[in-house]
Amino acid sequence: MRYYAIAFVIIVIDQFTKWWVVANMELRESIPVIENFFYITSHRNTGAAWGILAGRMSFFYIITIIVIIFVAYYIQKFAKDSMLTGISLALILGGAIGNFIDRLFRKEVVDFFDMYIGNYNYPIFNIADSSLVVGVILVLIATFMDEKKKKERKQA
Repeated sequence: MRYYAIAFVIIVIDQFTKWWVVANMELRESIPVIENFFYITSHRNTGAAWGILAGRMSFFYIITIIVIIFVAYYIQKFAKDSMLTGISLALILGGAIGNFIDRLFRKEVVDFFDMYIGNYNYPIFNIADSSLVVGVILVLIATFMDEKKKKERKQA
């Protein structure tokens, strides 16, 4: 149950920050946080990461529902054995639902974290996107750790 609480907190923070951007900023308006590096920029995305598959809402609805079911199943199956796996799946679940809410009610995703790395303007993202990325990285780490434990048990 605690993993669903983590997902819920991610969803609330994600939706609050998106609401704030929509309510307080004009589209494309940018507020510098750290000049030449980090900005809050009001942006909308009708696709996935980097705007791929823009306008394919039906596709995203189906994929997201499948991901949510898949992740909830894995939380039930594996989270009791590994806290790291549970937390990582909770982050993925919260991120997936956060962006799904946008697609469902706004027909687009609100993005606002705008980073410049040298001359490269990294694609604008949001809390849900961050949660998904961190969750996937943690799933990979948990998987490698689990495989290492299995090998150690076999050798013992």
